Amino acid sequence: MTTTKINDHKDFLASLSAGDRARLTTTSNLSGLWHLIRYVVTLGFLGTYIAIKAPYWPVIMPIYGIMLAFLFTLQHECTHNTPFRSTWLNFVIGQITGVILCQPFLWFRYFHMAHHRHTNIAGKDPELAGGAKPDNWPRFLWHLSTISYWRDKIGVLAGNIWRHHHPDYVPKSAYRALRFEAFIMICLYSCAGNFVIYGHDWLIRLWLLPLLMGFPFLRLYLLAEHGRCAMVANMFENTRTIYSSKLICFLSWNMPYHTEHHILPAVPFQKLPNLNKRTSDYLAVTSHGYGDFTTDYIRHFDDAR
Repeated sequence: MTTTKINDHKDFLASLSAGDRARLTTTSNLSGLWHLIRYVVTLGFLGTYIAIKAPYWPVIMPIYGIMLAFLFTLQHECTHNTPFRSTWLNFVIGQITGVILCQPFLWFRYFHMAHHRHTNIAGKDPELAGGAKPDNWPRFLWHLSTISYWRDKIGVLAGNIWRHHHPDYVPKSAYRALRFEAFIMICLYSCAGNFVIYGHDWLIRLWLLPLLMGFPFLRLYLLAEHGRCAMVANMFENTRTIYSSKLICFLSWNMPYHTEHHILPAVPFQKLPNLNKRTSDYLAVTSHGYGDFTTDYIRHFDDAR
């Protein structure tokens, strides 16, 4: 019996049988809803604690904010139609999380698919359009401040309404849908603004302020996906897998298995650990926890200078 030599992710994919692919890519409403229910119940408990201003509620707010911010990972999965078997459920949840995060779901799907097609390739990957990953302390702190994130998302919403030409990764047939999506989101934010103006501070305590507190943690988490990875086409080299705790995997819908996700994006979150068992011998970039990644990342700031 001969074995196939695995040089890159394409060789690995070629080594999978049709049966293997089918088993790995089978989605489930039950698995997705059970994960979502646990997530939402936890959010609801923390949010209620903050809403009634129970003892030491400000201490709870950053934890609640991190959970709010990490809804990004659920929206990300919904762009692939993998958390749930029903397409409509992925769409609805993707839109709801998009409103919470100020990130239009339809726009993000086109943006993210382009990222998958051209992962870490300068000039093609839209995630690199804002420049290289931070390589010194000032740029790193600016990155974690999230100011650029909110600035860019406001620009996306405005651009989707008034822009006549979008980047190449957005088909012209989608322009009208993007405009309508942005219009609805801006209307919702206008209503939220009126609530705040007329003294309903619960929106600030349960949404805006916690989200601002949680987003730096999300930005640090996202930096680990491709930060300091090779700018090549091989997914084993341009993406990092983080061996992290069950809590982080719960928060992020198993996205620390990020190399696995990029190799086969149709694999739902609950099966990424299974795919990792098959790919672990070929992974070129891994870290054992986000603390180790961050320590190693900032250690190279002096070298970069």
